[in-house]
Amino acid sequence: MKRLLLKLAIAVTVGGLLYSIPAATQASPSTTKAARVQITKGPEIERAGAHPDFSIIRWTTNNPGGSPVHYGIVRYGTDPKKLDQTAKSSIRVNPSHSDTVFRVRMESLEPQTTYYYTVDSMESNGTGDGVKSPVKQFTTPSSASSELVHPPQR
Repeated sequence: MKRLLLKLAIAVTVGGLLYSIPAATQASPSTTKAARVQITKGPEIERAGAHPDFSIIRWTTNNPGGSPVHYGIVRYGTDPKKLDQTAKSSIRVNPSHSDTVFRVRMESLEPQTTYYYTVDSMESNGTGDGVKSPVKQFTTPSSASSELVHPPQR
């Protein structure tokens, strides 16, 4: 009886490997592009870690469609009129989800410094999604503190 169950288990496993359809499990190369992409939540600061030298910016948009690989982009700096630094992070867009959450890590930040930033996103081919946030700001904590100082919302 044990031999029969073992043979059956092997047959099912081998059959599943030989007769699987890889194309059915792969994401399509592209999906219909959204008529208008807009930020539905955020952007906002998300902290990951207890060090003042990095921050993560998170925002949500409606699903942009297009190519499955997109990039979240944060342009930032210490002068709101000169956002001369860029952080970028890739994401795979799920065509069956109505929203997409972007998270971008900004590194090498100075403690107790106010940074200004704006967010954007684009497809892997460089085509922008046509969404850009207004300039926002945050202040990094001192080396002894691990919490961000948020300005009052306007």
